[in-house]
Amino acid sequence: MTKMLASVTGVAEAEIAISGGADIIDLKDPKAGALGAVATDTIRQTVSSVAGRRATSAVCGDLPMEPEIIRAKAEEIAATGVDFVKVGFFPSGNIAACSAALAPLAARTKLIAVMFADLAPDFEFLPVFAKDGFHGAMVDTAHKAKGRLLDHLPPERIPTFVDRARSHGLAVGLSGSLEAPDIPRLLPFVPDFLGFRGALCDHSDRTASLSAEAVLEVRDLIPEELQPGAPSTVDYRLLAARGYSPGAVDPALGTDKIFVRDFVLPVEIGAYSFEHGHTQKVRFNVTADVLRVTDHPEDMRHVFSYDIIMDGIRTIVARGHVQLSETLAEDVAALVLEHPRVTRVAVRVEKLELGPGGVGVEIERKKAKQQSSMVRLSTKADALPGIGKKGLIS
Repeated sequence: MTKMLASVTGVAEAEIAISGGADIIDLKDPKAGALGAVATDTIRQTVSSVAGRRATSAVCGDLPMEPEIIRAKAEEIAATGVDFVKVGFFPSGNIAACSAALAPLAARTKLIAVMFADLAPDFEFLPVFAKDGFHGAMVDTAHKAKGRLLDHLPPERIPTFVDRARSHGLAVGLSGSLEAPDIPRLLPFVPDFLGFRGALCDHSDRTASLSAEAVLEVRDLIPEELQPGAPSTVDYRLLAARGYSPGAVDPALGTDKIFVRDFVLPVEIGAYSFEHGHTQKVRFNVTADVLRVTDHPEDMRHVFSYDIIMDGIRTIVARGHVQLSETLAEDVAALVLEHPRVTRVAVRVEKLELGPGGVGVEIERKKAKQQSSMVRLSTKADALPGIGKKGLIS
């Protein structure tokens, strides 16, 4: 399952993150850049204080892409005893050389290659990192004031990174000014970890101190992995709210209708030869009946995000040409019904450029009874081969 990485500045913040349930304690100085490094003495003290209660990681800093500089700093960070060393790879003609320089260290320390969504990352280097022995790769953002991860790497492009990294045996991480509403949008991609800093701080200011309340809110949005023999502390009502369900939602609460209206995208669609090789505008209208989990919704822990529907449509469209509107509608309906809280969905697909009006299809689909009555936890990861072969904490 996806783990929660919390970036901290030292021992005091590490304790707040641990108390709030973070899985990975990541040492970083947010005042010193995207990957600002903290002093090695602070890293050592924090690793000693954490004392194996959580996995630890640390960044090497925003370094020039010079192989010897990168290698020396990574060796210095690794010597502190952290479990993972995160190395930033900024655009440069030296990326391959810097990766190769780290190969000897990668043989004895788990290295994470960090690429930047707002700096035109080249995912062709993923096999290079794998060849040089890196444990994983993640996408972050370099300029925190210029947008979140999803502003630069939209949901329909994330599978390109995730699938490519996993095909080379790399663990996968996603980060970059993530906020609470981003979490349910990213969980369907089943990353090995999601990384946070600003969302965990007072007033969402990444340079401020960690807030215990904010850490708990983010933790509640990411289902925890239950250790063998450990008692369950999972709040299944909140778990269901973010797309995971034990099938125990109280039907007495009824349903809400979550809708997306007049959502227009350019789509490669059509059976005629003149419809191939270009896009045409298609309008989507989707209404989903969603089981409620509380009478008093207050934050993202209590709602089913309409962003999930729009992200799903974008991802389906990005796959390429679709022959029929009916096929597109069925694909959208099936995707929405994958979420355990959705009991019924209506999908309308209209092609807008074949005449003076819209033409298309409208369908209604309901969840099969055997799906609705499932009592085990289910996630999209169940149906994805290869997930978990190389989890981050392994």
